[in-house]
Amino acid sequence: MTNIGGTCEPRFHAVRDQLERNLVERGEVGASVCVMLDGEVVVDLYGGVADRESGRPWTEDTVSLVFSSTKGATALCAHMLADRGELDLDAPIAEVWPELAKGGKERIRVGMLLDHQAGLPALRSTIPPGGLYDWQWMIHALEDEAPFWRPGTRHGYHALTMGYLVGEVVRRVSGRTLGTFFAEEVADPLGLDFWIGLPESEEGRVAPIIPAVPPSDPAELGELIQVAMGDPSSIQFLVLMNSGGFLEPGECDSRAAHAAEIPAANGITNARGLARMYAPLALGGALGGVRLVSPEAISRMSAVRSAVAVDATLLTTTRFSLGYMKRADNRWTGIDGDSVLLAEEAFGHAGMGGSVGFADPTLGLSFGYTMSQQGMGVGINGRGHALIDATYASLGLTPPGERR
Repeated sequence: MTNIGGTCEPRFHAVRDQLERNLVERGEVGASVCVMLDGEVVVDLYGGVADRESGRPWTEDTVSLVFSSTKGATALCAHMLADRGELDLDAPIAEVWPELAKGGKERIRVGMLLDHQAGLPALRSTIPPGGLYDWQWMIHALEDEAPFWRPGTRHGYHALTMGYLVGEVVRRVSGRTLGTFFAEEVADPLGLDFWIGLPESEEGRVAPIIPAVPPSDPAELGELIQVAMGDPSSIQFLVLMNSGGFLEPGECDSRAAHAAEIPAANGITNARGLARMYAPLALGGALGGVRLVSPEAISRMSAVRSAVAVDATLLTTTRFSLGYMKRADNRWTGIDGDSVLLAEEAFGHAGMGGSVGFADPTLGLSFGYTMSQQGMGVGINGRGHALIDATYASLGLTPPGERR
């Protein structure tokens, strides 16, 4: 028996059981999981250790880096502007950001920055140490970069660049940085412990990230990493190895990495923050008197916009709406963590290592899971899927992981 704190309605005991199994049997070190149904919290659990060196426990106030789960927050900011009539997602990028519309990028439309069709999944120019923390350096580099494919003709995950591309559009339209817009328009009104650009006052709450341990057999690494290791000119190599050090072990835990705004990758929150951010999106756009978007916007946010058998970056099947992951079953790869086994109606985003948040509007359900011990794969690993499946089973529904 391991120490688990928080609350859980009796009918969701299976979620608590799976969190305990994650901690005892599946290598979880510290984690949180939260489920909201019809705007009410039905599961808010946490357990394990936040810092293995000090032995600091994971408490209700612990937060952690959620990597690409941040993209769900970033996409939300763009959709809020679009819903207000301030941003046209179908407009040519030249109408919003003329400096980007050159060198083969003239065909980019705003929506392509959200659904990974813009052709800018990486930078060929070397990002200097700490370069991701320098907004203007990244923006100018993207303006000067040639697309890897003709925009709109292919689909490839923009792992780090998506945040700068969408964030700069938000900045130009709203006059505020992405992190400031999110704080003022989403996090503060909803009462979220969720930051894109962490204040120093909150630094002591952060659980350090524990990198995944690669398997000894290279065949178990997955095609993305195998290609990256063998071809320095590949998109995969450039995504993983050209980050100015951000993706190197330990750097993502630095104060500089936390303080910067990296809207694709450095959001810091907990499961409660993710679940509560998605709760309005599960309920027609509003929660507790706070309206983020209209019901019509929810339809745009949840509809599949791009889907490919082989993502040009991740080299697996991916499906995206405008800024959000949709269900993608990659169990055929044999690698735990390559799939995103959500219900078909759900939309959300996973982060490197396994964190995930999503909304299921058909059920009025929102979900969040965060942890410190990363897993392999490019989607949600077995620990996260176990919690998701237990949530649906508790509602008497077939778990998404059992659907084909």
